[in-house]
Amino acid sequence: MSVRNVLIVGAGFTGLTTAIALAQRGVAVTLVDKNQAWARVGHGLTIQGNALRVFREIGVIDEVLAVGQAENAVTLYFADGRVMAEMPTPRTGGDDLPATIGALRPDLHEILVRRAAELGVEIRLGRELASFENRADAAVSVLSDGTTETWDAIVIAEGIKSQTRATLGIAEDRRPTGLGIWRAVTSRTPEMTGGIAYPMSDDGGAYKVGYTPVSADQCYIFVLCRPERADNGLPDWQEVRRLMANFHGPFDHLRDSIDENTFLNFQEIEWIFVEGPWHRGRVIALGETVHAVPPLIAQGAAQCVEDALLFAEHVTQDGDFETQVQEFHARRIPRVKGVVDASMQLAEWELHPGTPGADPGRVMGGALMALVPAP
Repeated sequence: MSVRNVLIVGAGFTGLTTAIALAQRGVAVTLVDKNQAWARVGHGLTIQGNALRVFREIGVIDEVLAVGQAENAVTLYFADGRVMAEMPTPRTGGDDLPATIGALRPDLHEILVRRAAELGVEIRLGRELASFENRADAAVSVLSDGTTETWDAIVIAEGIKSQTRATLGIAEDRRPTGLGIWRAVTSRTPEMTGGIAYPMSDDGGAYKVGYTPVSADQCYIFVLCRPERADNGLPDWQEVRRLMANFHGPFDHLRDSIDENTFLNFQEIEWIFVEGPWHRGRVIALGETVHAVPPLIAQGAAQCVEDALLFAEHVTQDGDFETQVQEFHARRIPRVKGVVDASMQLAEWELHPGTPGADPGRVMGGALMALVPAP
């Protein structure tokens, strides 16, 4: 194989899955992350079947399913609580896996950390990549602690805010989508399955509200809104309630469950898509470093872990590294671009409620159906 020792920079889903997939194939992997220690941070997320297929390949599917809540459909609502449609979710991972699961991000992260450790991945926390140098058949890293080492490849998995991306000759940078998002984990009633509600017009509230069950009595809730936190003097929990004021049906329960004790997170949603090469010599960027989109069809994490598995498959075969990464890139671009195009179309409709001809269910379903074949 063309790599025997690899440095991975960034210990999110992309970095950890890459580390696991490479270590399974006999590669010595070192993983560095800028965080000084692991922390249970983050809210919930929806994991599509094609991500579950990757988790099966790297040996963690039973643990993932144990901490998640399986769902095979989503209910689309009008903001007044009327049902717009019941939309079965395509089984992008195959018929033997759930269409989706809802889970807490820190639970999934802990599963991946354990699996990496089981496979002998060396994890160094509190370190970043300061610089790198490509040589004929290797890459040299200088870490923030001054350590200088030589690798067969370096994987950049720093995410959308990567400081290394530009040094790979990538001109694209993150850009605003025009959307912001509030996230929380709150209670749900037993009959509440996954749902998304759309307003009929821009009334100053949320562009969209949705929720995904993450346990028998909890759900992850997201509220799409303008990209700036309103300067209206309201505490966070009251601001989220204000944004949800005109959403009814099951969303009444969700709104009322948010109070001063609810942990809320707000951020502007940015995006990036790099269609050109993701690598320079023996250094390659994967995951949200080169493709990050609004979470409108829940494919962000899935596309990241697909990158990880397929990269490992390519570079652990016999052959030339440069040819392998070019073939990997050519294989990934059409699939990732389909997700990007669908997500940005949905974002445009979110920004302009009531757009004639807008059909989010059709676009969501079509984009997911295109992902049913294995990558």
